[in-house]
Amino acid sequence: MTDHFVICHGSSDRQVVAIANAIEEELIRVCRRKPKHVEGRTLGEWILMDYIDFVVHVFVGDKREFYRLERLWDDAPRLQLPAST
Repeated sequence: MTDHFVICHGSSDRQVVAIANAIEEELIRVCRRKPKHVEGRTLGEWILMDYIDFVVHVFVGDKREFYRLERLWDDAPRLQLPAST
């Protein structure tokens, strides 16, 4: 159980790892939050970062398209996040 999901993707396994690393570093820096558990960093095709009250999924593009996690929560409200600066 979690309150929110963040689902995003990169164009390669290296970019997926870089995205996950950047998310983790920024949450530590700004919010002093570390993930409770991280899976998939070795392969970099689908990295799951569990922060308990939210879960981050970072996919390589074709894996995101294949698994289509968004369809599982089609009826869930979506939050529009501000663009990064």
